[in-house]
Amino acid sequence: MEFSKIISVTGKPGLFQVISQSKNSIIVESLTDKKRLAINSTQNVSLLENIAIYTFEEDVPLLEIFKSMFEKTEGTEAISHKESGKKLAAFFAEVLPNYDDERVYTSNIKKVIQWFNLLVNAGLDFSAIKEVIAEEKAEEA
Repeated sequence: MEFSKIISVTGKPGLFQVISQSKNSIIVESLTDKKRLAINSTQNVSLLENIAIYTFEEDVPLLEIFKSMFEKTEGTEAISHKESGKKLAAFFAEVLPNYDDERVYTSNIKKVIQWFNLLVNAGLDFSAIKEVIAEEKAEEA
């Protein structure tokens, strides 16, 4: 499973992996139940690798936050996204201490934690992603 092929679809719960593309749709597979479906080109789709979280310095890519969460939880699931807003914010502050709490809402934190738990359950290996990113940075230099 490649992080670069994982998407979120507005109006559909969970995360999906892109399997194939056609002229008017994308064929995706749900990470939770492995069912495949066609996503119409008119639906809103977001690649997780293009999402970033506001901080007071600069925007931090979602992958960096996931890696921090993976290290903090030692490869297991994080707290439930159904916890209270205060617990979620406290956990998120441990992972990303300088996040902009005026622009990052509790609903955003819930979604990030929910996605992280889905990816951990789906078996995404964040340690392998670290190696790929390190190789890409070495090639750019």
